[in-house]
Amino acid sequence: MNSVFAPKFFTGIKDYKRAQFPKDLMAGAITGVVAIPLAIAFGIASGVGPSEGLVTAIVAGFLISLLGGTKVQIGGPTGAFIIIIYGIIQQHGLSGLMIATIMAGILLILMGVFRLGNVIKFVPYPIIIGFTAGIALTIFSTQMNDLFGLGIENAPADFLHKWACYAEHWQNINFWALGIGLCSLGIIIVTPYVSKKIPGSLIAIVVMTFICWLLREFGGVESITTIGDLYTLPSGMPKPQLPAMELAEGQTWLQLVQTLFPSAFTIAMLGAIESLLSAMVADGVIGDEHNSNTELIAQGIANIATPFFGGIPATGAIARTMTNINNGGRSPLAGIVHVAVLLLVLLLMGPLVGLIPMACLAGVLIMVSYNMSGWRTFVWLAKNPKSDFVVMLVTFVLTVIFNLTVAIEVGLLLAVALFLKRTNEATVIRTFSGELDPGKNNDLRLHGQDLEKLHIPAHTEVYEIDGPYFFGIANKFDEISRHIGMDDQRVRIIRMRKVSFIDSTGMHNLEQLYRRSKNCGIQLVLSGVNQHIYKALDKAGLVALIGKENIRDHINGALSRAGEIVGEDIPAN
Repeated sequence: MNSVFAPKFFTGIKDYKRAQFPKDLMAGAITGVVAIPLAIAFGIASGVGPSEGLVTAIVAGFLISLLGGTKVQIGGPTGAFIIIIYGIIQQHGLSGLMIATIMAGILLILMGVFRLGNVIKFVPYPIIIGFTAGIALTIFSTQMNDLFGLGIENAPADFLHKWACYAEHWQNINFWALGIGLCSLGIIIVTPYVSKKIPGSLIAIVVMTFICWLLREFGGVESITTIGDLYTLPSGMPKPQLPAMELAEGQTWLQLVQTLFPSAFTIAMLGAIESLLSAMVADGVIGDEHNSNTELIAQGIANIATPFFGGIPATGAIARTMTNINNGGRSPLAGIVHVAVLLLVLLLMGPLVGLIPMACLAGVLIMVSYNMSGWRTFVWLAKNPKSDFVVMLVTFVLTVIFNLTVAIEVGLLLAVALFLKRTNEATVIRTFSGELDPGKNNDLRLHGQDLEKLHIPAHTEVYEIDGPYFFGIANKFDEISRHIGMDDQRVRIIRMRKVSFIDSTGMHNLEQLYRRSKNCGIQLVLSGVNQHIYKALDKAGLVALIGKENIRDHINGALSRAGEIVGEDIPAN
């Protein structure tokens, strides 16, 4: 069994080969270059700033590489967090974001400590596609202001009002900004056809920043907004500190924590899902096996640490992780080198970052939203079972129209409901009387065996439950068995050979069935009860209630017991 916390950096350092170092160095440097425009863009789009995005990529990226459960994971800010961060800042300010991020980090650590890493992997695919596509559309919508240079300050946060605001300001289109944004998009789209080594987003930023500088310096074009026009860029790494946190009038800290908990839970779920999906993809490429619980703990530590440096939520980034892998990275050292590159940018290139036009960043983020959208998967799911498509569509609409917290909560509830419905439909309850074919519904005859049919004693019915006996099936079985006492039954055998699990509702159902049967003069006999189910029944007091003699491990014993009750001689074997 994997340890709860076993960072790959420390467990793999003793086997590290010197020949791998140049590859990790190169992969880390390239990944760092790729991460520069994304960290800046995600920081700005989230409502904080470029330096906050870089700081997050540095602090979280270092901790995730050092303490994580996968060799090649690259951590930092991602597009998935943009809308949730923006919403928290709008409602609770930067102090609220800090508290929510720290709470999310604590939740992630608890998930890892309680070994929930594998459970997170089972979040239904339609939900992931739904909220990812919803996030993509929301990111796209947030960039229209900068792409068209509309100059709107404090645009509405929600989707519908945002587009209504755009419509009101449509006459303010800045064609210089629009040209820069569209040219940036064109460069990003064309670059992979020329070279897949150099990221198109970086080329777009370098080229369009230079053009913007020329236009402003020599062309007299002052209407192109740059990062430096909107944000103050620090000259170094900020010192860790507690930001000023103020409570609303009459509000207590407990009330603030309660208010922020849903957002913190959403951040934790997003971080867990995205980081573990990234780790699973990486495993498939490099042939390794990550430790999901260690990864969650590392993500939690990173999210607790980054707010003290002014950072935002972070997680494992699939695109940057794949960039690392494709360029030869095979150890956490590559991730640490990527952090060093970002740190150099923050320390030495602040003035140059300030020259980047906002319209260019809008182009970068529009491309990010397109890549996130997964529209091909969206179309593919439309051809699959309607229930899956409905879950995806509901999650998508809720993400766009309301917010990500509501979308994930409702999406998970829908998925659970559909799971229960499908399990209920998959579990079959069969009724037998007169005779029982032991070869039916199994593969015994496939091996050339033709078993003799078993005689069921008079006044006896056999009910077989094929599947787990939890609350949905328990209620279904309860409905079927309501006709007790309406005929001449004296024994009812519940065949449980294929029952792998029973919950408290199932046990309550059995108890009620026993009591109704007893009132009608019918004896309940259980058949095929395995050791695990027997212990559960015994602990609940049902073994003593029904009687040990009426609980048999095989159908032959149950039929023999029924024969004793009704006065027929039925062999026990």
